[in-house]
Amino acid sequence: DHSKNFKAEEMETQIPGKNCIVTGANSGIGYSTAEGLAQRGATVYLVCRNKDRGEAALSQIQTRTGNQNVYLEICDLSSVAEIKSFASRFSEKNVPVHVLVNNAGVLEQNRITTSEGFEMNFAVNVLGTYAMTELMVPLLEKASPDARVITVSSGGMYSTPLTTDLQYSEKFNGAEQYARNKRIQVALTETWADKYKNKGIGFYTMHPGWADTPGVAKSLPSFSKSLSGKFRTSEEGADTVIWLALQPKEKLVSGAFYFDRAEAHKHLAFAATRGSHALINSVVDSLNSMASLFV
Repeated sequence: DHSKNFKAEEMETQIPGKNCIVTGANSGIGYSTAEGLAQRGATVYLVCRNKDRGEAALSQIQTRTGNQNVYLEICDLSSVAEIKSFASRFSEKNVPVHVLVNNAGVLEQNRITTSEGFEMNFAVNVLGTYAMTELMVPLLEKASPDARVITVSSGGMYSTPLTTDLQYSEKFNGAEQYARNKRIQVALTETWADKYKNKGIGFYTMHPGWADTPGVAKSLPSFSKSLSGKFRTSEEGADTVIWLALQPKEKLVSGAFYFDRAEAHKHLAFAATRGSHALINSVVDSLNSMASLFV
């Protein structure tokens, strides 16, 4: 229904010479985003945890798009130390970053702790996203005034308020933790939009809709089976990410949440989530403390 109002010309922009980083780019929405940006002439850096799957995605994107300016960077987004190492290596290229797509995400149903001591969902979805974004700011500034950060959130965030219990200390519920993480991403984006409003960087979150991705199939098998045949494709899930990367910034609202190429509400009526965003400064303080522990 929403696509009936889409304007095809808004997706026809070519962006040669623009540097785009896409995390979690070897499958699903991340892959489709990277391929879509490469089709439009961008130089694309795929940030992937698994070297073999990353190389397969790299080869496929180069072949399908004819764009050889696609590169693979290996980084485990659950590790602050690895993100810092990646950021240091990438900074040596001394290239402006026009688009950072924070797509990498995980929904682990059981409590798993990373080698750095953090609950896995939180480590990837929140702490990893936070560390990657903050460390890329100097390179994003080089692309000012056209730089933008696009974070792939989820409609699941509508179901939960912001909380300072970042690692879910009570009886663990993976799906609830994922929803909490996605709410934090939305609140973080508001904070970044204000913090860096004079740096020429736009910050946006988006909801891809329920897309048929390997991540959904693995994390929510019963849900995936029950909606079989009704999901969006990965390409449809990536549509608004690519749209956000292509639009003139004056058409977009920094700090906003987007769904199907349009700004969307961040809170549902009577959901009691709006006031919870006052906690974001406390959350940011905690993230700063955690990120500073690792070199």
